[in-house]
Amino acid sequence: MSCAFSLLESCHLPCSRYLSTTFRFSRGWYQMQRPIKHKTLCLCRNVQTFACELAKASYVPTPQTKPKDQSLAKVETIGAFQKLPMVMPSVDIFQSASRKAKRVLPTKGIANVAKRERNRGAKQLDALMKELAVPLRGYIENFPKRIYLHPYERSLIELTFGAGNYEEVLKKVDALRKKVVSVGKEHAPLCAKSLSKKEAEERLTEGLEKLQEIFKCEGQAIDDLLYIAKTLRAMPVVDLEMPTLCLVGAPNVGKSSLVRLLSTGKPEVCNYPFTTRGILMGHITLDYQHFQVTDTPGLLKRCDEDRNNLEKLTLAVLSHLPTAILYVHDLSGQCGMSPSDQFMIYKEISERFGNHLWLDVISKCDLLKESPVVFITEDREVDHLELVKYRKIGPEGALHVSVKNEDGIDKLKKKVHELLMAQMERIKSKRIQDNIEVA
Repeated sequence: MSCAFSLLESCHLPCSRYLSTTFRFSRGWYQMQRPIKHKTLCLCRNVQTFACELAKASYVPTPQTKPKDQSLAKVETIGAFQKLPMVMPSVDIFQSASRKAKRVLPTKGIANVAKRERNRGAKQLDALMKELAVPLRGYIENFPKRIYLHPYERSLIELTFGAGNYEEVLKKVDALRKKVVSVGKEHAPLCAKSLSKKEAEERLTEGLEKLQEIFKCEGQAIDDLLYIAKTLRAMPVVDLEMPTLCLVGAPNVGKSSLVRLLSTGKPEVCNYPFTTRGILMGHITLDYQHFQVTDTPGLLKRCDEDRNNLEKLTLAVLSHLPTAILYVHDLSGQCGMSPSDQFMIYKEISERFGNHLWLDVISKCDLLKESPVVFITEDREVDHLELVKYRKIGPEGALHVSVKNEDGIDKLKKKVHELLMAQMERIKSKRIQDNIEVA
């Protein structure tokens, strides 16, 4: 002890406070007989320290705060859906937990039958509670919160499952976990306090039945979470660093046929609207370079408040992903939407997303006639010059192609390659600008 005090007194760093009467060093505790006022603060190896502040003449530990920008970095990447944990069906979770709990044996060395039985019952109930609660806690912790997801992934969750349903299912799973823990902590002590072997067995059976009833009544939340995980993992992954071509247009204008022709994607092709029921992904390889192609649901002529979730999914892709746009028009009248309605949609989307790289394509050109198609529902008296021109040849500079006859396909592939290369340069420039801003 004298050695310790000599060490304290040998250092000369300024300090005006009394040292505590008890010191803890790496090899034990040392008591001081009297408080000693030192003008020094000792430097000693293996002494633990922490930050503190002086508040009302007492030392209060300073809480460690996380930087505010830590959560914001998580929002800039895509791929959280592929990292979701594997969710087991509720029935499998309970059966697996029950088998493991039944294998729990009483503590060795207990000779009294009643004591041994209540020990076994309490341990089995505690084991069952943990085997049920631990997986549920893992789901709650490993399913990402929406605020940490990329805006595109947030939109996918909302449009696929409805507003708030994702969070509601996670809340139900967490509520189930809390009930399981509560029932386990309630019945395990009761079983441990049993006065006889028969009472211990009854308490054990009662606790097991109670846990089984809870899981049977509220286990649907786990099955709902299983469905959510399967659906999200099946969604196509978009690489933000790879140039992406997004095909947009009205329903049934031939977008899916062009995706099949241009890429490895194999979307369903049928002669009815809204064949594409989600975002479909394909890939293009040109000159040993890889690009992405997305097929999107068709857009109708209406305001955003009246759009269905499929249309909103298309708008989410254009809003949150750095894509080049290949806009497809059908002036043949075969898609079921008049050219004037397509023109109105085209004007809205081109004004809304005019900052994207753009390429216009007139599909089904083999079906075009010399006179433009005019639907009986259209009012030709209100036509203006731009709409009349659109009915005849489409937007200025648009390519005319036919998947059936392969007319204009080679020129389309060349233009698509040029468009994707320009998109790649945009991505590189943005990456360099972001690095400069971070530096």
